[in-house]
Amino acid sequence: MRTIDVQELAGEHGRTDVDVIDVRMATEFREIHAECARNVPLDSLDPHAVIAARNGSADQPLYLICRSGSRSARAYKKFLDAGFENVVNVKGGTLAWHRAGLPVVRGKKALQLQQQVQLTAGFLILLGVVLAYFVHPSIVALSAFVGAGLMFAGATGYCPLASTIAGMPWNRCEGGGSCSA
Repeated sequence: MRTIDVQELAGEHGRTDVDVIDVRMATEFREIHAECARNVPLDSLDPHAVIAARNGSADQPLYLICRSGSRSARAYKKFLDAGFENVVNVKGGTLAWHRAGLPVVRGKKALQLQQQVQLTAGFLILLGVVLAYFVHPSIVALSAFVGAGLMFAGATGYCPLASTIAGMPWNRCEGGGSCSA
């Protein structure tokens, strides 16, 4: 995987017009992002559409950034699988960009998706236990179902609850997929 350090990317941005795609959720992007980045969330990333709508020349590299580097690595693989090789993953992501004191755009804060999943799962487990105690013992199956879902997410890296919550209205920006601060 081709990677670039945030300082190197900032230097490149100072010399030429770079194309940086932030693959985090729109609400995360709205909260804070590298000044030179535009948002294309990983869950709706279509490599062919991104390449067709590029800001710069097709010869220039496409830089992928997320919070810390994990989601941009998955986006990198999507581009490679689609036949596009001139992509570069930004090491350390937006966290490293911000820590380096590079220019960021700040906007509205939001609960991170992981926190939303934890709150929802915890609430459903507690609700299942309380209803099983006060209403009917078989309702404890709700807690078991949520627990099994968490185990599935841990084993596979895919969380249906997170996917559902990510699509909720409060996790979208006005006007669709991407937003700015």
